[in-house]
Amino acid sequence: MTSKLHLFMASALASTVAFGAQAQENSVTVVLSEELEIVEPCSATKSNVGRVLFQNISETVTEMDPETGLQPRLAESWEDMGNGTWRFTLRPDVNFSDGTEMRADDVAHSLVRMKSPDIACEIGAKFFGGIEITSNVIDEYTIDVTADPAQPILPMLMSTVTVTPSDTPLDSFVDHPIGTGPYTFDEYVRGQSITLNANPNYWGDQPTVQSATYVFRGDSAVRAAMVAAGEADIAPNIALQDATDETLDFSYPNSETLFLRIEHAQAPLNDRRVREALSLAVDREAFVGTILANGTLLATGMTPPSTIGYNRDLAPYPFDPDRARELLAAAAADGVPIDTEITLIGRTNNFANVLETMEALLAMYQDVGFNMKLEMVEVAEWLERYAKPFPEDRGPQLIQAQHDNANGDPVFSMYFKYHSEGQQSGLLDPTVDAMIADATAATGDERAAKWSELFTYLHEESIADVMLFHMVGFSRVNERLDFTPSIRTNSELQLSQIQFN
Repeated sequence: MTSKLHLFMASALASTVAFGAQAQENSVTVVLSEELEIVEPCSATKSNVGRVLFQNISETVTEMDPETGLQPRLAESWEDMGNGTWRFTLRPDVNFSDGTEMRADDVAHSLVRMKSPDIACEIGAKFFGGIEITSNVIDEYTIDVTADPAQPILPMLMSTVTVTPSDTPLDSFVDHPIGTGPYTFDEYVRGQSITLNANPNYWGDQPTVQSATYVFRGDSAVRAAMVAAGEADIAPNIALQDATDETLDFSYPNSETLFLRIEHAQAPLNDRRVREALSLAVDREAFVGTILANGTLLATGMTPPSTIGYNRDLAPYPFDPDRARELLAAAAADGVPIDTEITLIGRTNNFANVLETMEALLAMYQDVGFNMKLEMVEVAEWLERYAKPFPEDRGPQLIQAQHDNANGDPVFSMYFKYHSEGQQSGLLDPTVDAMIADATAATGDERAAKWSELFTYLHEESIADVMLFHMVGFSRVNERLDFTPSIRTNSELQLSQIQFN
């Protein structure tokens, strides 16, 4: 080998090493508990999708910050024009990652698309269910958005609307999301990894993290070990028993509420006594500090205590197995088919110790006399059971779910979960429908009072669901990062907020 060739190879090797070191310094690896079933921006409010896409790839019109409240994002300002119409002034000189400029007609198209009947966008169904949304493009950077019925918090609702280019199909999901965010979606090897890279044409400040790789590991202990060993930088969801290192682990209320969705149309679940027995059969206190973290709160409603209208006068159902057996016996005496097998459905890897939680619930239900079996399913199959249209031959089911609401208002939850037309609702109750409409249209103290009344009705009159816990989450973060997880980390992990120590 000539000396010149030696010099070339040494130089090339040095460059490779230097590039690799630089890439590693500016890159992070995030290990997630669940795979993504889709990479669709209009469903970025699903926690498993949002952790990758929300505000990284796809940005929203406004942004809700837990610390500072509603903030500008793609809209610089907004104004109430009256009669349900709000005017949004968009930020100029914003480009999508395909190079096209974002304009008001892209926002208008995104609003139509999220309500498209040909696809089931979670944002449209979850946050704008029962609301007709129309828009009027005033100029390239100004758009009027009208809600019917009028929404006093429409700018807050717009913090959920991810903006996509106006040529994004209305009848199908995308498999390569294009957005205006600080990162581009570059590679997806299904079942293995997703890679994002910094968007060199981003309108805002360039992020410190230049590249991110997401990998998927179902085992909490494996995720925690990967961060401890330096194989990953963030594990947003680890179990109580794996959070053993105070220097790496953060615990915090994660805004998730754990519950069992009851479908009221199916016998024997259509009998109130049976639903009350379901609530009385659960020893909630036994979960806290054992399977679930200390600090986990017993829930009486779908949204956490930080939301307006949260009814602090409601008490969780006590653990009273004898009373549960009495109620089932009384129902059986009246001909209610309590011996019918009920399927308890859990979502695999939905949260740390979900299997242990579901097995404990099953044992408690069987102990008081329920004929029940447990099925744990992956997220895609779980969604087929959980969202409308429900399978016709499903039989009576209890479906475990978590619901995230860090936005401060129950409007982000109640239509979706409880209205007769709600996509994930197990209810057909005109009283609930009317109460949701009244609360949604109200403002100030009246709004809080009406939400509070609805919480009371759902918990004590209807016993709509088996409410379980407001959850505490654990995230493990490598010491090389300057990043503190927050109440939103479970559903939204903004890479641009990460710095290096």
